[in-house]
Amino acid sequence: MRSKRRRVVLIAAWLLVPAALALAPTLARRDDIVNFAFITLLFIALAQSWNILGGYAGQVNLGHAAFFGAGALITRWLWIEGVNILLAMLVGAAVAVMFSLVIGVPAFRLRGAYFAIGTLVLAEILRITIGNLLPEISTLPTATIGRYRLADRYYLALSLAVVATLIVALLGSSRAGLGMRAIREDEDAAEASGVQALRLKLLALMLSTAIAGLAGGLFAYYHISYYPQHPFAPNWTFDALLITYIGGVGTLLGPILGAVFYTLLKEYLALHWVDFHLLMFGVLFMAIVLALPGGLVDLAERVRNRMGRQRTSAVTRSPGSAART
Repeated sequence: MRSKRRRVVLIAAWLLVPAALALAPTLARRDDIVNFAFITLLFIALAQSWNILGGYAGQVNLGHAAFFGAGALITRWLWIEGVNILLAMLVGAAVAVMFSLVIGVPAFRLRGAYFAIGTLVLAEILRITIGNLLPEISTLPTATIGRYRLADRYYLALSLAVVATLIVALLGSSRAGLGMRAIREDEDAAEASGVQALRLKLLALMLSTAIAGLAGGLFAYYHISYYPQHPFAPNWTFDALLITYIGGVGTLLGPILGAVFYTLLKEYLALHWVDFHLLMFGVLFMAIVLALPGGLVDLAERVRNRMGRQRTSAVTRSPGSAART
């Protein structure tokens, strides 16, 4: 009975929270609030994309920014040329996936730290190349700037965050998701038990880079001007990694909780500790990871279990329960 009630509550939350967030642009009278919500939703989608490959399949990708940047570059170019933004984002995601497959097969020959370093090197090569080929700032045409609406970007970010979370939820309960978790725990043992490790790792890579490419396209649609190499910067990789580990790597809710906490804390420290906010954030992150290896999801589970034990002990100690026994 309790599990059924909990399932109903979870389903209601998954339906009501996006519906409530959809009202934010109409209820919020300040663009900075909507902008904050947009950044949080973008981080949720980006962290969910990293979580598929790094959290579920156990492949620590330090070159995630390459696929985010590829999606941004292609989407921006097509959109400025007059292509519908949704179609442009889909094409950008497809290019990111194709690029990931080109590097995926040779990269997956590496394991552990070698795979992480190899992906980081590839991303840095691409960032430097784009910076040399496209050194000038990318600015939207004047007519496009005149039609700019933040609410349009917000609703697109909300849709992407919901879709990314649904994909991770379906993956987590699927046979492929179970195989990915087996690879994460012990790849050799998983292969010995019949799991096709390379096929599942490529599937995780494709899903991860597709969502990352869509997030990059959304970033390109959001900004009026920026340097083309900016979406390829390594901070996009490490933002996704930090958010996932803060929230809970390999979990569904981890990237969501991590994105909210990360954005709030980052904005607070940037406003109140301008000169030291990066140092303080790094120290806080290390403290969180050391104290809570399972992230905020693990903390919430501990609190829930403790409250349950307290309720149980209170019932057993009550006079009525003693009389019944």
